[in-house]
Amino acid sequence: MYYPDELIEEVRMKNDIVGVVSGYVRIQKKGGNYFGLCPFHSEKSPSFSVSPAKQMYYCFGCGAGGNVITFVMEYEHATFQEAVKMLADRAGVSLPEAEYSEEVRAKENRRAKLLEIQKEAARYYYYMLRSPRGKTGYQYLAGRQLSDETMKRFGLGYADGSGSDLTAYLKSKSYPDDLINESGLTAFDEKRGMHDKFWNRVMFPIQDINHRVIGFGGRVMGDAKPKYLNSPETLIFDKSRNLYGLNFARTSRSGNFILCEGYMDVIAMHQAGFTQAVASLGTAFTSGQASLLKRYAKEVLLAYDSDGAGVNAALRAIGILREAGLSGRVIDMQPYKDPDEFLKNLGAEAFQERIDQAQNSFFFELKILERDYHMDDPESKTAFHREIAKKLCGFEEEVERENYIESVAQKYHIGFDNLRRLVNSYAARTGLVQPVARPKQAAAGKSAPEENIKRSQRLLLTWIAEEPQLYPKMSPYITAEDFTEPLYRQVADKLFADMERGDYNPASIISCFEEEEEQRAVAEIFNTRLEQLDSPKDREKAFHDILCSVKENSFAYYSGRMGSDMGALNQVINGKKALEELRKTHISL
Repeated sequence: MYYPDELIEEVRMKNDIVGVVSGYVRIQKKGGNYFGLCPFHSEKSPSFSVSPAKQMYYCFGCGAGGNVITFVMEYEHATFQEAVKMLADRAGVSLPEAEYSEEVRAKENRRAKLLEIQKEAARYYYYMLRSPRGKTGYQYLAGRQLSDETMKRFGLGYADGSGSDLTAYLKSKSYPDDLINESGLTAFDEKRGMHDKFWNRVMFPIQDINHRVIGFGGRVMGDAKPKYLNSPETLIFDKSRNLYGLNFARTSRSGNFILCEGYMDVIAMHQAGFTQAVASLGTAFTSGQASLLKRYAKEVLLAYDSDGAGVNAALRAIGILREAGLSGRVIDMQPYKDPDEFLKNLGAEAFQERIDQAQNSFFFELKILERDYHMDDPESKTAFHREIAKKLCGFEEEVERENYIESVAQKYHIGFDNLRRLVNSYAARTGLVQPVARPKQAAAGKSAPEENIKRSQRLLLTWIAEEPQLYPKMSPYITAEDFTEPLYRQVADKLFADMERGDYNPASIISCFEEEEEQRAVAEIFNTRLEQLDSPKDREKAFHDILCSVKENSFAYYSGRMGSDMGALNQVINGKKALEELRKTHISL
């Protein structure tokens, strides 16, 4: 639906970007901005910046950027209209009834049809499990001690071995081939044409938090490979932003989640009464999934397999949870491999005891780390203590760090003062708090002239946006027409017009652009790194140099177009006079 610009701006202004982003990403204040790990790409050092003054976000690593509406669009994989509606609901802003444009309506219809197809497939698989052809699948699930009620609750199904029945069924429902293919439920080759992707498998429907089927996981019957097969990512299915069982677990009101590795673990735990269990979808646990859990609880218990692969997965998940601002504990499953096996052998009461005894994730990390050292050898033991000190430096908050130093010193008989000195010594050498990652400088060598021109224009727009009091000093010499890059000129035109009225915000300018790539480019314009200069004289010289650079390029640009563009003649005449005056003018900051 088309929303009036005034209404979009009202929605944007009533949703502070720091408040919205912090609901998804753990961010910490550094100076005037907030920084955290980017939710749109994998990184270890925070390069994701949120500016409360500009009401914008920008990642110096991957270039993702925009205003609060852009963020919701990117994170939730939502359309512009969906993002506006989510934010309007959050802020209590009433929106008019939807009247979608043709393009948006077409995309929404496609999403709706894909959801329909997944729902029909779930019905088909569900029916097949309970038919004579699904006997193998039903016996397998019953053998895993799942009740009929549990199978029904999770919508479990079966894909038989024919390899084309579901495709024929969906075609009989009049779904076009391109949509069936896009659903991820079929495959295609020249020999067989379009055929079922899943066959001879027990089927696990994957649902979003609104209980809509968005994909499937299938467990093969027998020893064929792969053992588990999952739907590919589609318009409605993003593995990194969904969790199996979350549609039920989010309403468990247990105050925590139990994170498992597999579908059967989740189902077995729900059947045993632990309805807060969830699992990642055939991939490693991601920061996006951690942010999803953070919406509903502050603590996550890890119930990963007790083998080597499970331990490594747990260590990785601990770091992701910590970065997301979630506390973590690790459930000891031994002597059994996973929650499903544990529950079958020892039952729910024993598992609850393991939950109550779950180990603090930091001490779990130390326990695993200790395996690499010989504690009866003084040199090796000292090396282990140094590694402990190194890990303790990861706690930025002093109170938390001191509490951990006390607990660790007691557990490993180090002595509080000894360990504290070791931590402080390590921190003094390396820096207790890692600095915010800055963008890497370009490789040595000459930059292309075009890029230098663009950079000067970006620098000026960023500088003026951050220090709007400089606009009156710049305006006699620079106008929007001096920005020769079309997108930059549009931004400058809007920015300068707003500044003339005394009412501007860079975030509102982003809303003027519909394409995501344009929004990213505008965000980049307003987040160009300005060189940190302490001396007022140096800052004045840098500002003057940028003004001259933009004006000189403008003069050259229009001079080269005088033969074919009469408007360029006036620009050249006025530009030459302004440039000469600018070169000899001192601008005080």
